[in-house]
Parts: sequence; C-alpha cells; structure tokens
Amino acid sequence: MDAVASGVRITWTQIPTHVRAGIEAIIGGGAVVTAVSQSGGFSPGTADRVVTADGHRAFVKAVSTIHNDQTPSMHRAEAYVVGRLPSNSYVPVLLGAYDDGAWVALVFEDVVGHTPVVPWNAAELEAAMTALQQMAEAFTPSPVPDLPSVTSSYAAAFGGWERIRTNPPADLDPWVRSRLDGLCRLADHGLACLAGGSLLHTDIRADNLLIRSDGTVAVVDWPWACNGAAWFDQLLLCVNVDLYGGHDPEKLTVHYLEPSTATTSLPRLLVFVVTSPTLPGSRLTKAFPPYEPSNERRPNRHLAGSADATQHEPSQVVQNPSHRIVGESGIGPLRTSWSP
Repeated sequence: MDAVASGVRITWTQIPTHVRAGIEAIIGGGAVVTAVSQSGGFSPGTADRVVTADGHRAFVKAVSTIHNDQTPSMHRAEAYVVGRLPSNSYVPVLLGAYDDGAWVALVFEDVVGHTPVVPWNAAELEAAMTALQQMAEAFTPSPVPDLPSVTSSYAAAFGGWERIRTNPPADLDPWVRSRLDGLCRLADHGLACLAGGSLLHTDIRADNLLIRSDGTVAVVDWPWACNGAAWFDQLLLCVNVDLYGGHDPEKLTVHYLEPSTATTSLPRLLVFVVTSPTLPGSRLTKAFPPYEPSNERRPNRHLAGSADATQHEPSQVVQNPSHRIVGESGIGPLRTSWSP
C-alpha cells in the first residue's frame, strides 16, 4: 500500500484570487491551467502539482491562519531552511514564497515520483537510506544558521522516565520501579547521543520521501529541521520501517548505520524508543499523558509519541510495534535489553 497519512485539504480553486496571482508570478508562464491535489500529510492547506498556460510546472502548498493558526508558521520555517540550502539533489528547489501575513505559500520545483510502498520493500529502503546518508554528509556542517539542536527539541520526549520517577503511579511495574534511576540515566545518555553538527530533517517517514523515476530519493517537508547527529534521520527511518512491519529494526540499524554508532549509541537509544513512557498506548501513558510539544518545534511523531500522534495517526499508533511500553505485554523487551 502507499504511505498516505492524510488530513482534509483545501484545493487550488479555494485559494483567494490575489494569492493565486502572487503564486503564478513566482512560477511564471501565465495563469495556472491545471492543478492536481496531492494526498498525504496533515496540513489543511493546499498541496498541488500545477501547470501554467505556458507549460511551467511547480508544486505549491498554501495555507492561511483561517485554516490553522500554526501551519503558516510551519511554512515560514520550511522556507527559512530550504531557502538556505546549497545546490543539492536531495531537497526540491524552493522557487519562491508568497507571504501576506495571513496566507503563506511555498512554490517548489515539481518532482515526478511516488511515496515509498509500505510495508517497505528492500529496493526503496536501500535507496532511501543511501539518500539520507549522503544528504547528511552533504549537510555537515549544517548550512542553515540559527536552528535549534535536536537535543533541545527532544529533551521533553526523553524526560518521560524522569517524570515517572518524580511522581510514580501506584501500579507501576515493580521491575521498572526498582530500576528508575537506571532508566533515567539511559534516557539522558540517549539524548546526549543525538548531539552533532549536521542538518537533520527529524520527521523522516514514508510520506515525506519521494522516489523519482530514476530511483533516487527526494526529501520533502522541512519545518522541523534541527542540528544534531548525522545518523539520526536514518534511525528515524528505521522506526518508520518498523511501524509498517516486515523488517527487524535491530538488524536494520546494524546494517545501515555506522558500526561505531550501531554498537554504542544505538542499543541504548533503541531501548529508550521501545520503552519510553511518552509513547501512546500504554497504561503508564494513561496515568501520565504525553508531553505537549511547543507550537514551534516538536519531535518526530513516530519516535516521541506526542499528543499530535494520538490525534492524527490513530491507526498507525495502534499498529506500531515499537509502542510496547511498560504494560503487561511490554515489559519483556525492556528486561531482555536492559543494560543500565
């Protein structure tokens, strides 16, 4: 099946005339004569592949504060990041942006491609992992100034065990209760492992990737970019692959990530991912609701299990095998992997 996680979008014709005129001026070639809405994502704004009267093509996404008071800021954040990237083959070129204070529109080069088929197949997974590795190399050091660090953006996500240690529920599993100090150290270590100077996307999942006809991969939707460890986006892809099943996530990390990373940082980080009390779906989460990320930045919804995930991706949350926390069925993986 295709990787589609979709909200309700407006269409090209629902954009005000003056905004459409501003977008058409960026594209060039006269008025837009064809607009095909694209599925996927959660924005209420447009996502259209358009063609103008003279045959110029572009991808346009536009939204206003009327539809969502946060999404325009996300578009501005993405424009800030993509507009400062050097020439590269991984991120579609930003042709221009329209911003009148209420409406914000981003105009990108049109990319002919498809989202990966899920469950992931080996060929597309290999192409995506290769692209993420090469992109990390190209974007180290980060070419975009003044971005937050991934450690600051993910600090709340990695603070789940500390919140439980501070105020443990009455029915907390005895095994976990006796090891809370170690679990907190583990989370602190996992967060520290994310530090680095590479530009990161931090929202890597199937519907933010496009497989071109030549097999190369484009990475789209950049509002949550941070600076951090070069391998982190690849780890997030491992989490997304695990979401749909069919692959062993531990084998994926060993195969695709640097051996030094896979044998030191990752086991501790992955234990945190599997057992984090911030993930939805466990009885601990019922007692301690997930942290609420800020409007400006929020960690990857699959990894961090934010409130955003429970609202927008109920089917994916239920299916995600990594959401085994510390309930009756989830304590086994933690005990097996335990290495404080």
